[in-house]
Amino acid sequence: MNLSSSENIGWVLGLLGAFLCSIGLVVTTRWHGKFTLDGTAGVQKFHIEPTPRIGGVAIFLGLMIAWLASDDALQDVFGPILIAGLPAFCFGVAEDLTKRVSVRTRLVATMASGMLAWALTGASVTHTGIVGVDFALAWVPFSVLFTAFAVGGVANSVNIIDGFNGLAGGTVTICLVALGLIAQNCGDVELAKLCFIVGAVTVGFLMVNFPFGKLFLGDGGAYLLGFILAWLAVTLAYRNPGVSAWAPLLACAYPIFETVFTIARRVWARTHPGQPDSHHLHSLINVAVSARLFPNARADLRNASVSPISWTIAAIPAAFSVQFASRNSALALCGLFSFMIYLTCYFLVASSSRVRKQKAAIKEDAGAALPARHGNIIPMIPKAPAPSVSVRSGARRMASERGIAHADRYQEAE
Repeated sequence: MNLSSSENIGWVLGLLGAFLCSIGLVVTTRWHGKFTLDGTAGVQKFHIEPTPRIGGVAIFLGLMIAWLASDDALQDVFGPILIAGLPAFCFGVAEDLTKRVSVRTRLVATMASGMLAWALTGASVTHTGIVGVDFALAWVPFSVLFTAFAVGGVANSVNIIDGFNGLAGGTVTICLVALGLIAQNCGDVELAKLCFIVGAVTVGFLMVNFPFGKLFLGDGGAYLLGFILAWLAVTLAYRNPGVSAWAPLLACAYPIFETVFTIARRVWARTHPGQPDSHHLHSLINVAVSARLFPNARADLRNASVSPISWTIAAIPAAFSVQFASRNSALALCGLFSFMIYLTCYFLVASSSRVRKQKAAIKEDAGAALPARHGNIIPMIPKAPAPSVSVRSGARRMASERGIAHADRYQEAE
């Protein structure tokens, strides 16, 4: 498959469309910033100045341009996915603009997108390689509900990892390339093209988002990309029975690992699973690795340095999924191995992060205990002038009067 040929110009136009729209959104911030700027307050905020968070608009426009430039066969596959993604995208953008759309509402919206996609395409999860589950999936209502829940889960997992410049967009691109390679190896040319086109559009946005973070993906972009990624994974297994259902799951493993472990961690800590915190793997990498390797770097570049490390972790299971796309047992072992890599990285950086925070706290306490300094010189505090004779005599007289009054009260008490 040659994506550079004239009949496949859609991916080029989609990339350029997303890039130019992203630039336009940054340049016009003064007009829409009142509604679109993302502030710096919050436990999951790591940027230093308000930034537009409507990158999803650029991605959606790029996808529309790519769809219009595609051939009829590709449009037939592409169009229903764009239509089905509207609930996830619209509710995500509503959250970007109002900050008032709850997590539950957004989850329901992504599940609604999954059900709409099934209604438009007829695709759903029909096999897992697990006998009992496959028996239940043979019943269409259960298969549709299971698919909608899985799609909503993956879409929300992409939103969870959207914390640093390029992190979510780069991870989704890696996952899309893996799905595209699996489809290409199976001879599913149209699906492979679609995966690569969506990846190219995402790269167009990344050219503005990474490394300087001039535009954020936002909930609209995260939920849209997360839904499309999840639905392409469902479609891959549905259209190609020879592909194990675990292959597309493993291709998207990194955001899924992050979501599952985050829920387990919060339940263990007896906090609400939806309560935001700064204990995600990417957040800890920022404290334990990036801050140590680049202590004097610009804040935006130090922010961006988290993403390549996370991309590497995401690429490991994605590569396994391409290599063993039709072998259930190998995919299961690779999935377990990939999860162990994730856990090892998490606990290593968590331990290092705790040590750094403890050292910083000790240093701060020690600094507070020392006298104020200017450079290396302790400023001399001038002594108060000695009181005059009249002041001293007045003070003695007042003390004497207080003492007499105190003695009188003592005698009255007796």
